[in-house]
Amino acid sequence: MHFDHSPAVQQLRARLESFMDEHVYPVEHVYAEELAAAENPWRTPARMESLKEKARAAGLWNLFRPKDHGGQLSNLEYAPLAEIMGRVMWAPEVFNCNAPDTGNMETLIKYGTDAQKSLWLEPLLAGEIRSGFAMTEPDVASSDATNIACHMHQEGDDWVINGRKWFTTGGMRETCAVFIVMGKSDADNADRHRQQSMILVPRDAPGVRILRSVTTLGYHEYPFGEADILFDNVRVPAANMLLGAGRGFEIAQGRLGPGRIHHCMRLIGCAQRALESMCQRAEERSTFGKRLSQHQSVREDIAKSYCEIEQARLLTLKAADTMDRHGNKVAREQIAAIKIVAPQMAMNVIDRCMQIHGCAGLTADFFMAEAYNYARQIRLADGPDQVHMMQLGRDLTRRHATVPAAAH
Repeated sequence: MHFDHSPAVQQLRARLESFMDEHVYPVEHVYAEELAAAENPWRTPARMESLKEKARAAGLWNLFRPKDHGGQLSNLEYAPLAEIMGRVMWAPEVFNCNAPDTGNMETLIKYGTDAQKSLWLEPLLAGEIRSGFAMTEPDVASSDATNIACHMHQEGDDWVINGRKWFTTGGMRETCAVFIVMGKSDADNADRHRQQSMILVPRDAPGVRILRSVTTLGYHEYPFGEADILFDNVRVPAANMLLGAGRGFEIAQGRLGPGRIHHCMRLIGCAQRALESMCQRAEERSTFGKRLSQHQSVREDIAKSYCEIEQARLLTLKAADTMDRHGNKVAREQIAAIKIVAPQMAMNVIDRCMQIHGCAGLTADFFMAEAYNYARQIRLADGPDQVHMMQLGRDLTRRHATVPAAAH
């Protein structure tokens, strides 16, 4: 097994790190202050648009785009770049590599018609519009996608949608132009996994009502937002259906694999930054006559954090490599494993970093509080870790239960 990235990826990583050092880190706090003071915090700040132009000019644009769909990088090659972007919560958007747009773009790349790609994918790839993914619902346990209750039925050449969605990331922002909505189109189908469909719904379609911004641990997540949305007799053309009626669950499985690993890559970047920050703080501060770094408990926290990050990083890289070599379906167990491991690891490491920073670690003066909120979200987003544990445990039990007795 080779642990070094190719010279091309190493060069790209160096360029990305240089861009972050020159353009992103210096304005991290300024950007947050500008958003907080903005008359409309759901509007993409001018500073972001300027950074996007710089990233495009630097050749650091759409790095996520799959290699087998016109991109330059495999999942394994993209991993170290996503990690770098993940060190600052809003940085992925600078490079057009932010969720949920990356997942939505990959969905359109894989499952969209030529007309759907022309209308929605091309402007998303250009960074001209943003999008939302409307799956989770407030009235059912959405960790089981077959519970989805949002109803859609066909009337002539249209589909009519009724239901409520929330935690639709990106749904609050002014430039959000389209939602991918998952709903139940055939509730009586004997196959529970053929009851759902996914359809493209313009944000400005009549009957789409944004009810509120849902906060997470008190964060509004400007300018993205987690929208609570009511779809009230929303009518869209049948041509907006993705792949075909009854294939929503199939699309969800194809969409969420890359999305899950991208989140894990970014969380490793969050955790790595937290480790570096706690090491710096431990050398800067003193208690009881010696530096924090000389206290045994602090050294143990730093050592444990290093080990946990390295373990999660290697597991994530292995999952990415398996996806590249054998496809998402074959890699499903490793994808489940990283989804279990990475968010909890990031929470643990960020929490230790907060502790070493004392009360300051809980404030907006440092990045940790917002990063912790992100890590806690990802324990739930794209499937709760408990569901991944349940399914992974089931699959492993089935496999090993069939091993011949002589092999034990």
